[in-house]
Amino acid sequence: MDAACSTQLIDGDGTFNVAGVDHFIKEVKLEECGLSYAVVSIMGPQSSGKSTLLNHLFGTNFREMDAFRGRHTTKGIWIARCAGIEPCTVVMDLEGTDGRERGEDDTAFEKQSALFALAVSDIVLINMWCHDIGREQAANKPLLKTVFQVMMRLFSPRKTTLMFVIRDKTRTPLENLEPVLREDIQKIWDSVPKPQAHKETPLSDFFNVEVVALSSYEEKEEQFKEQVYNLRQRFFHSVAPGGLAGDRRGVVPANAFAFSAKQMWQVIKENKDLDLPAHKVMVATVRCEEIAHEKFASFIANENWRELEEAVQSGPVSGFGKKLSSILESCLSEYDTEATYFEEGVRSSKKQQLQEKLLQLVQPTFQDLLGHLRSGALENFKDAFEKALNAGEGFSSSADSCAQSCMSKFDKGCEEAVIEQAKWDTSKTREKLQRDIEAHISSVRTEKLSELTTLYQSKLNVALSGPVEALLDGANDETWPAIRKLLKRESELAVYGLSDALSGFDMDKETRNKMLTDLENYARGIVETKAREEAGRALMRMKDRFATIFSHDSDSMPRVWTGKEDIREITKMARSASLKLLSVMAVIRLDDELDNIEKTLTLALVNSTSNNATNKSISTIDSLASSTWEQVAPEKTLITPVQCKSLWRQFKNETEYTVTQAISAQEANRRNNNWLPPPWAILALAVLGFNEFMTLLRNPLWLLVLFVGYLVSKALWVQLNISEEFRNGALPGLLSLSTKFLPTVMNLLKKLAEEGQAPPSTNTNQTSMNSSAQSEVTTNGESSTSSSSSASSPVKSVPTNKSA
Repeated sequence: MDAACSTQLIDGDGTFNVAGVDHFIKEVKLEECGLSYAVVSIMGPQSSGKSTLLNHLFGTNFREMDAFRGRHTTKGIWIARCAGIEPCTVVMDLEGTDGRERGEDDTAFEKQSALFALAVSDIVLINMWCHDIGREQAANKPLLKTVFQVMMRLFSPRKTTLMFVIRDKTRTPLENLEPVLREDIQKIWDSVPKPQAHKETPLSDFFNVEVVALSSYEEKEEQFKEQVYNLRQRFFHSVAPGGLAGDRRGVVPANAFAFSAKQMWQVIKENKDLDLPAHKVMVATVRCEEIAHEKFASFIANENWRELEEAVQSGPVSGFGKKLSSILESCLSEYDTEATYFEEGVRSSKKQQLQEKLLQLVQPTFQDLLGHLRSGALENFKDAFEKALNAGEGFSSSADSCAQSCMSKFDKGCEEAVIEQAKWDTSKTREKLQRDIEAHISSVRTEKLSELTTLYQSKLNVALSGPVEALLDGANDETWPAIRKLLKRESELAVYGLSDALSGFDMDKETRNKMLTDLENYARGIVETKAREEAGRALMRMKDRFATIFSHDSDSMPRVWTGKEDIREITKMARSASLKLLSVMAVIRLDDELDNIEKTLTLALVNSTSNNATNKSISTIDSLASSTWEQVAPEKTLITPVQCKSLWRQFKNETEYTVTQAISAQEANRRNNNWLPPPWAILALAVLGFNEFMTLLRNPLWLLVLFVGYLVSKALWVQLNISEEFRNGALPGLLSLSTKFLPTVMNLLKKLAEEGQAPPSTNTNQTSMNSSAQSEVTTNGESSTSSSSSASSPVKSVPTNKSA
């Protein structure tokens, strides 16, 4: 469409042509003009040549009145762009006043259109006939009254240029016509009712009055065109300072012209007073909101923002702050560009609201980024801290250096993430990271300290448990001094080691001393626990001690009860040693305190069995009738006096059998060694057998027979091991010999027969065989003796179980 093509703005019925105006603005590119545009309107009586003037003055194509048909063509308000005039100038052709079509009394539309023209236009042309100047009933007077009356309905009206265009000028000079016209205008202004606030307000405060005169278009067309051309030059740069346009305080940006005009016409049509400043604010509010909404939607659809948002979901983004700040700045700059000509307060307020909405939109992404930075920094700290500790660095120095490095990287990441438009505070996230790091350090410190404590406790367990058990097993007067010495040495070693290990931890002296004290107490607790365990096995230990001493000699060789041993003394010595063990295990002696436990036990348990037991005092009897020891704290007591008495009684009962068996074995050994008859029997045999002895002397052959019989008997004695068989009793010996006698005799006869058949050179072999037989007999005898000794001493047959 041609830039000068006219469009109906408001039809004759007062309907605003929204679609037509929007189309017109797009076609003439009015939105690009900002505030650099002007609006010119023309008013005048019907058929006064308004459209003709506009078409010649501005190059528009408003339809003119058909002179031949006499048909009026302008209804409502039409709009067009002036051709070839800079800045962009929009002209409005208003329906003529005093038209017969609307009637004499219907002036509503006339007033509404006049008020609309004053509110919208920078320059208002009032077209009037030259012959009406100075006349009381001139056609322009109702028009001027209408203009001045509606002017009162504008709150804080802006100063508008009123240009009176005198048509069909006569020969009367303009210098004479202008004063008359101005006088008529002033009279009309003075006659118009005004609000109290404007009673004395001069006309010049509301209007810049300009007067021009044009020749008749029909009679002097060339002169008319020349004059119009000269007038046209005054409209160039009309909005510049000193230009033709009046006060432009109420002008709205070009991209809001259609909306502003529509809202103004709606208010005017509803017969309401038009507050131009408020209208300007309203237009600015609506348009700025629309622009802000468009920019917000444009930001959401921005591809760079979408990519940045998606990238943040998977991890930190380098240069996030600069990238997002650039996108935001671009969006806000576009808003400023489009809203730059609107009222500053509204524009700034809506920009602030747009910025807040944009920041609300991006804040979750920003928080996600901070979360990634925080979690990444925390993981980096954990890894670096662990590597530093594994490399052998001190705990506190590693924690401080790694924490500082981590926080520095986090701060740098936050600086890169900060958005220029927001300046959000990242201190809370930083504080949370600091708390997380401190919590991790505390956790690792607790873990490391626990590991160190466990390590040295394990060392103490190894260093103390076995040795203490061994020392208590061999309980004697030096047991507890040795245990104290062991405890002191191992405790000092452990405390020194732990103290050295703790030097890398930044801890207060009180905590450090407490840990070292706890370790010392733990070492003491190991000894006490082991002592209590061994005290629980006191009876077994006593029995083992008794069995060891009773059944073994001073060279640790097993005893053979031959009858020469003093069993009573050995028993007393073994029981005294067991009592010593009981006294050692009765209490814990880690503080080197003296006690009389051994003396008390000796008097009450050992000496009470002596011959003067009947004379012992009542105090000695009752010394063990207590649950505590004298001069010993209850918590140090392992075995109470009452328990000692009970254990001793049980110990004696269980070792009594061993002593009895030893006595029986000793007696049996004595019987076996005394197999010859008594001396009186030998004397009787010598007296009564004297005759037989003499017979043997007179007949030596009997001596040979007796010698052979002796050899046979000796061989049978050795082969049958008669002395050993009868050691267990007469009846068992007879039964055993009865089963072995015949096989032994047959074996001897067989050997004699074999030797008789052998050649004479076998004498040497015979001698060797006899020696072998003698050796075998001797070996069997020793074996039997050993077996007998074993059978007679049941103490040795019971193995000592020290680990029970």
